[in-house]
Amino acid sequence: MQFLEDSHGCAGWGGEMAERIRAFDWRGTELGNIDTWPKSLSSSVQLMLASPLPMVMLWGRPGYMIYNDAYSEFAGGRHPYLLGSPVELGWPEVAEFNRHVVDTCLAGGTLSYRNKELVLLRSGIPEDVWMDLYYSPVADDDGKPAGVMAMVVETTERVISERRRQAAEDAYRADNERVRLALNAGALLGSFVWDVKSNVLSGDERFARTFSYPAEQPLDNLPQDIAQAHIHPNDLSWLQEQVRQSMTTGEPFNAEYRVIRPDGSYRWVLASGCCEFNEQGEPFRFPGVLIDIHERKIAEESLLRFTRNLEQRVADEVGARLAAEEQLRQSQKLEAIGGLTGGVAHDFNNLLQVIAGNLHLLARHEPNNANVQRRVAASIAAIERGAKLSSQLLAFARRQPLSPAIYTPEQIFDGLGELLQRALGETFEVHMSASAHLWPVFVDRNQLENAILNLAINARDAMRGEGTIDLSAENIRLDRAFCTGKGIVAGDYVRVSVADTGAGMPPQVLAQAFEPFFTTKPDGQGTGLGLSMVFGFVKQSGGHIEMSSVVGEGTRVQLYFPRSLRTVGKETTTADVQQRGGHERILVVEDNEAVRVSTVELLREEGYQVLTAANADIAMQMLLEGVAVDLIFTDVVMPGLIKSSDLAAWAKVQNPPVTVLFTSGHTRDIISRNHQLSPDTHLLGKPYGPDALTRMIRTVLNG
Repeated sequence: MQFLEDSHGCAGWGGEMAERIRAFDWRGTELGNIDTWPKSLSSSVQLMLASPLPMVMLWGRPGYMIYNDAYSEFAGGRHPYLLGSPVELGWPEVAEFNRHVVDTCLAGGTLSYRNKELVLLRSGIPEDVWMDLYYSPVADDDGKPAGVMAMVVETTERVISERRRQAAEDAYRADNERVRLALNAGALLGSFVWDVKSNVLSGDERFARTFSYPAEQPLDNLPQDIAQAHIHPNDLSWLQEQVRQSMTTGEPFNAEYRVIRPDGSYRWVLASGCCEFNEQGEPFRFPGVLIDIHERKIAEESLLRFTRNLEQRVADEVGARLAAEEQLRQSQKLEAIGGLTGGVAHDFNNLLQVIAGNLHLLARHEPNNANVQRRVAASIAAIERGAKLSSQLLAFARRQPLSPAIYTPEQIFDGLGELLQRALGETFEVHMSASAHLWPVFVDRNQLENAILNLAINARDAMRGEGTIDLSAENIRLDRAFCTGKGIVAGDYVRVSVADTGAGMPPQVLAQAFEPFFTTKPDGQGTGLGLSMVFGFVKQSGGHIEMSSVVGEGTRVQLYFPRSLRTVGKETTTADVQQRGGHERILVVEDNEAVRVSTVELLREEGYQVLTAANADIAMQMLLEGVAVDLIFTDVVMPGLIKSSDLAAWAKVQNPPVTVLFTSGHTRDIISRNHQLSPDTHLLGKPYGPDALTRMIRTVLNG
């Protein structure tokens, strides 16, 4: 294909799609071998590849898709599978629309649409999108229409922005009508609306007079620098901080400050309003009113109040700086441990999986050999300790994959008392209490239960044989002063506390309690990672952890989790799944041969039909060639052009969808965001045993 062998300096002729078009086997389509393409088709493809706009050619009656680099970005997770596919199969949700396009252009017609609304599947989820679309016929060597050239310009963001702007204008006009009568009362000094997205300030006539705007100034576009110039210099930075606080937390905005009058004196005003947020949680509109409070403020001891505020602000700044320095040191430590742990965890857990898989197979093959069974059990116990160590390090570094959901503390406490009592023993009392109407939180339930269990075991060791552990939960509102330097914002939280009556800790030990590998236990009785794991889990969940202790009186650990405004779903009881295998066909995708061999043998012993692939590239080729499977069991981190997440995205859009179960010793955020798994993502951590493997396989298949 001579016309793509030299880019001649054109980026598109030497880009990703040019390479893919050359490498694609076109003999399975009506286009035939690429070397035999007509000049008209070759020239059109070359023109398309050079374009910076998203363009796609639909060739022939089926509309075989050939597209450029810009269109591949628009296609998202469907790229590169769209290449060479008929358009109706590539975009099934808009098949009827595309069939009309092809029929019209092959008949010599053209089509164009402005802000065309369509519903497309993106990451398997229906999404409303708007696009400018332009379609024109492409001639073959005989001058007859043989294909369609399409230009696609997505305008979704512009359409949504315009609709929001219009809504904001309508809302402002409505607000203006509602406060018009109130303004006549005399105490109100005007109303205003700040369009955050456009950074445009508007107001009514009284607002403009309060800030001494020129009479000819349009009220729908008031320069903000004029308003700021009429605010007392001592109040400006504090006022701006109040605005930022309201935009961060969504709390009502109420700020008292001084505005300069035309005669040079100052008038005290109260600005009251609230920031409004769009569907994405971004601030986009900030309406409010001004109220005259001058007489009241003059009667107060202004000088004393401002002196006290100044002292507090200085103290806050010093505290924030010290907290920021400590947070920086902690962050650097986390990054170092996280980089080391993440780099080692994948290969380390793969090695443990190879050993564990072969040990389990050995135990199955020698069921009557007591010596083998004893040694295998001891070896598997050591493997579990190694896996736990890796998991604790990942938890401290905030890189463990979490599966959070909405829960109330009452749901988590149910059944936890019995578990704690069994773990602690009969000589310890466990008291559990929860305030009424506790707020829901968004957490990984298993990890929270493990954290509470770790804290309880630490408390047991500190009480040396007997004592009382108090587990409680309550709603609490944290203010800005408390949150400064802690990495959280002011607002509503649920506080879970674990307190003991043990020996307590001196200040120097308490200061190091959360550091990894720090322990006061004798050698061989602790890794020093229990509290570190709890610390990392709480921080990864967006919360905060505090510990207080008095020597001889005991220790209290408090976990703060942000309140979730989403409703709690009904808990479903998971039915016992079939433990033995079925007749299903499973595709095992694993680049480590030793892991793959042992896993395949375990599955085949359970009765499954098993196919294998050394990476996602091979697996995708098998699936595209028509291999049918009931489940894809794939490692997360593998070499190759296609990622495991791409394989899962392809499986999700099939009809019917193909179930995917991931496995990994460390996901590296390939299938998660901020190491948090979505509810429809299934992960089996390495190393795993036969029981965990078969149980998870059946759970996913039965689901």
